[in-house]
Amino acid sequence: MAKVAFLGLGVMGFPMAGHLAAKGHEVTVFNRNAAKAGAWAGQHGGKTAPTPATAADGAEFVMACVGNDDDLRAICLGADGAFAGMAKGAIFVDHTTVSAAVTRELAAVAADAGIGYVDAPVSGGQAGAENGVLSVMCGGDQATYDSAEPVIAAYARICRRLGDTGAGQLAKMVNQICIAGLVQGLSEGLHFAEKAGLDIEDLVEVISQGAAGSWQMVNRHKTMQDGKFDYGFAVDWMRKDLGICLATADENGASLPVTALVDQFYKDVQKMGGGRWDTSSLMARLRKLG
Repeated sequence: MAKVAFLGLGVMGFPMAGHLAAKGHEVTVFNRNAAKAGAWAGQHGGKTAPTPATAADGAEFVMACVGNDDDLRAICLGADGAFAGMAKGAIFVDHTTVSAAVTRELAAVAADAGIGYVDAPVSGGQAGAENGVLSVMCGGDQATYDSAEPVIAAYARICRRLGDTGAGQLAKMVNQICIAGLVQGLSEGLHFAEKAGLDIEDLVEVISQGAAGSWQMVNRHKTMQDGKFDYGFAVDWMRKDLGICLATADENGASLPVTALVDQFYKDVQKMGGGRWDTSSLMARLRKLG
């Protein structure tokens, strides 16, 4: 069992840190909202720390799951940042979805300090985090990944190294690109079915077992039909992620016309007041249009 720090206790980080504690790791948590850190410790029996640096002090592994590039820099750098508290040979594992550029920037700083770095964004949403069945996409050198993988396994259904530093973030971009188009297609299909007067449950039972089937169809068709959009990853965060995808595509020359279009559809959802709705709320936009 390892001594682990976990930084960031949002809807993903809170249960992920809980799985580490349940597996017997010695866990210290940091959260900007100290009350949430206290609540986590009360529930899981771990320790809290007032800064990332103090949380990381003595930790073999420091896991992070925060909001964006700036949040990640803030918890890593400076006198109170995690890197300042980490010893040489310790490993930093970032589960935040951020740009590959900030990943490479921070990994270089870590390397200069003798700290290992794995970029390890996750997919599976809040339910995946709570049930400990996340898909984890990793970048970093092989030896560092091999050391971190048994710890990550506390909340992973599958964990794979996909290449050197930044490869995990690039893989997560592919994940979000695929989801964006899929959810829009599912929304259009269900919207069409409603207009055509089809029984949605009977329809989904049939087509979900064919080539049109997907996790989104099986797990979200009912909530989409009922107009309930509070089941996981928020539109605001999806737009953040798609912005990273589109910016990276500008750099590497990839063409993402569907992704760019769906990003604008999510902007429409935000204007409807749905920034905190989950990503299946593209259905609400179609219904508003008629």
